[in-house]
Amino acid sequence: MMGRVTAVALAALLAGCAPADDRPEIVVQRFFGECGAAFGKSTDVAAADTECGILTTLINRFEAENPDIDVKVNVVAWPGYPQLAAQIAAGDPPDLVTMHQSVISDYSGRGLIEPVEGLLQQAGINPAAFTPAAKAGVVKDGRIYAMPWDTIGRLFHINTALMAEAGLMRGGRPVLPRSPQELLAHARQFRERTGKPYLIQAQVSAPDFHVALLYTYLLAQGADIFPDDRHVRLDTPEARAIVTLLRQLNAEGLTTRNQDFPAATASFIQGKGGIFPVGTWMLGPYEAEAARPGSPLAGNYAVAPFPRLWGEEAAFVDGHAWVVPAAERSPEERAAMARFLGFLALYNDDWSRTGQLPAFGAVIASEDFRALPHRADIAAVARTGRQLPGYVERQNAVQGLIGEELEAAITGAKPVEAALRDAERRVNRLYTQMM
Repeated sequence: MMGRVTAVALAALLAGCAPADDRPEIVVQRFFGECGAAFGKSTDVAAADTECGILTTLINRFEAENPDIDVKVNVVAWPGYPQLAAQIAAGDPPDLVTMHQSVISDYSGRGLIEPVEGLLQQAGINPAAFTPAAKAGVVKDGRIYAMPWDTIGRLFHINTALMAEAGLMRGGRPVLPRSPQELLAHARQFRERTGKPYLIQAQVSAPDFHVALLYTYLLAQGADIFPDDRHVRLDTPEARAIVTLLRQLNAEGLTTRNQDFPAATASFIQGKGGIFPVGTWMLGPYEAEAARPGSPLAGNYAVAPFPRLWGEEAAFVDGHAWVVPAAERSPEERAAMARFLGFLALYNDDWSRTGQLPAFGAVIASEDFRALPHRADIAAVARTGRQLPGYVERQNAVQGLIGEELEAAITGAKPVEAALRDAERRVNRLYTQMM
């Protein structure tokens, strides 16, 4: 018994003599999933794939190259905002956090995250290096509240074999409409010649799907969708024309009906329609499907930004970014955070392999980026991408309310005018309740 007590005491004494870890600590909190089994020890960024794999490998490499910084990583379930809110309320926020650019206003307007101009300068990052779309996503009320990491948005994913069968290919490229009338003409011709719908759409439990189309074509016309931070304007001739077009496509069977995202995704992979207007994040999976022998997409896959139907070339976009929750930090900790951001910026080209558009103009212009499949076809979105005004809060909740009304209008359950009036009323009521 005495020997055991002595051993315990000796162990405690040795532990007390262990040198303290005086390295600056930074806590990095991210979503994008957990993939430690595959990439937990990898530092080869060029060999990594998927959002989770590339980011995990990047953090591993940063730790390996910066042993003087103690990096703690929290992987949160997507999107991670409930956990972040709890951490902020408890006074123990992480130091660097992945956040959608559309969510930044919810935090910046309440002083819950810090402007990052100082950190960017310390990291050697000039905001002029950001693409127009990326910079627009992180500037709120004249201040930069994050380092943008990418631009994400919707694209036309196209089955070129079916487009050829429909007579809508020229010089090996899809012929896309340039007006609402031409869109209907193409869709009718496609249906007549292939027997399949021109568009594949998610209309069930996907409220953001049609909102992205509505926002895109309103922004293309310079519409003042949110005249101030507590009102939306949707009961307009421009919005009625867009929703009426979507309703007509549905009524004539020129699009799939009654499908959620999984069903719509399966329809596109199985060659059951011509064009699926879905996000940049599907580039990788569809590239892989197009390379699979026997797939309906094998050798028959193309991508393009949304065509200009009204106004100017534009695309409603969002993006991921790195924000800094407001907190007291030492100069050493801030220097470590700046070094981490500078490191990530150097690898923005690797992140673009996920399908998202890079946040830095030099990467967009690089030969390596344009050599990736389809990237040259969509690079313009980094310039034409549009976001809602920086003062617009609760964008996810707003999209949900508008999306419900659009679904009712497009499927014929409610008149277009009534649906847009109800969407306007419901969003404005939400904002009233926030005051």
